[in-house]
Amino acid sequence: MDYVPFTQLAAEFLEIAHGQVWAAVATVDAQNRPWTRTLHPIWSLDDGSAVGWVLTSRYSLKAKHLAYSPYASVAYAKDPVRPLTIECHAAWVDDRAEIKRVWEWFKRTPEPLGYDPALTWPSSDGPEVGLLMLTPWRLTLGHLGGPWLGWRAD
Repeated sequence: MDYVPFTQLAAEFLEIAHGQVWAAVATVDAQNRPWTRTLHPIWSLDDGSAVGWVLTSRYSLKAKHLAYSPYASVAYAKDPVRPLTIECHAAWVDDRAEIKRVWEWFKRTPEPLGYDPALTWPSSDGPEVGLLMLTPWRLTLGHLGGPWLGWRAD
């Protein structure tokens, strides 16, 4: 695999992630056993990398896992010829204004990438609404029959 600057992967990264919408996201529990679930991140480009945003339950099993180990592996594999994996640090954002900003971003983004979070929670102000920020430290972009590309944070 060749490691390249993030800017070389950014457009294809967003095309795959936002095109596939749903990702398999793995965390580990307190016994170091992996758990995988499907989540719906939206990604933004930020200072030579990306940031993933997920609206999810603040009181979920994944919250317990992330309290034990604040790392997640995100995989987009709908297209097996071009898989994308993102290894991330995962952190809860408790700022209500930021939660509302991301809530509104999901709401105004056209489907299937966007959706109305009020279908799950009555409002962005509820204590059960969590905002998970995913900060990548490594990306791997596969090209079956071609070069695999990667990026690592400094």
